[in-house]
Amino acid sequence: MRRYRFTQLDVFGARALAGNPLAVVHDAQTLDDARMAAFARWTNLSETTYLLPPTDARADYRVRIFTPGGELPFAGHPTLGSAAAWLAAGGVPKDGRVVVQQCGVGLVRVRRDGARLAFAAPPLVRTGPLDEALLARIAGWLRVPRADLVAHQHVDNGPGWVAVMLPSAAAVRALRPDFGGCDVKLGVVGPEAPGGETAFEVRAFFPGPNGMFEDPVTGSLNAGLAQWLTGAGLAPPRYVAAQGGALGADGRVHVERIGDDVWIGGEVAVCIEGTVAL
Repeated sequence: MRRYRFTQLDVFGARALAGNPLAVVHDAQTLDDARMAAFARWTNLSETTYLLPPTDARADYRVRIFTPGGELPFAGHPTLGSAAAWLAAGGVPKDGRVVVQQCGVGLVRVRRDGARLAFAAPPLVRTGPLDEALLARIAGWLRVPRADLVAHQHVDNGPGWVAVMLPSAAAVRALRPDFGGCDVKLGVVGPEAPGGETAFEVRAFFPGPNGMFEDPVTGSLNAGLAQWLTGAGLAPPRYVAAQGGALGADGRVHVERIGDDVWIGGEVAVCIEGTVAL
């Protein structure tokens, strides 16, 4: 058994301990897949990441991202949290400004955005409207009329997200879903009235090993939503989304579209530092 540097962080929180927790194991190249998966199950967090030397010379580090149920090619809050952990451990970006992360979807850029970090949303691997059969199932799971799904789209950037829009943020907050039989990763978004602190309310649901799971704050989903909403004229090029209120969290996701890039930003706080024996 060997000891590894370990960091646990809070990502996308509007205040301390109000976001999505992430466990990071540093210099994990001696761990095999089975050990990585076992520790991710043990932490029981939505994601645990492992920092490794890059295999692409353009990258600063490589990351592997595990949920308790398996490995993901990309996820948003693990991207920001892993970059923050790498920087806190003394990592220096090769170009001095932007951290370049290597993961299952390729290279992802992470920049400092004032007190926040922000990642450039990776390209969507699937877009386009959802079919009517799936929309009928989603309406049933959400316990809303089909007519309340006012817009919809595949927003898959690796994890497989599909998304629907409800008429308002209040309608999103009021959801009490029934997810018996749900087999998709589903994002739900609704607009706030103009002039508030946030422009949208977001919730994220996906199947887990013990039934349906709701994520506190979801970077990959918000990245896909931002690409869809800003591209379709349903959102301004810069906005803030709220997520996590149904779980007692207070997440804030800062979105900014600059040219072809959509940047997804948030606060990251280191909560625990030490070592772990694996």
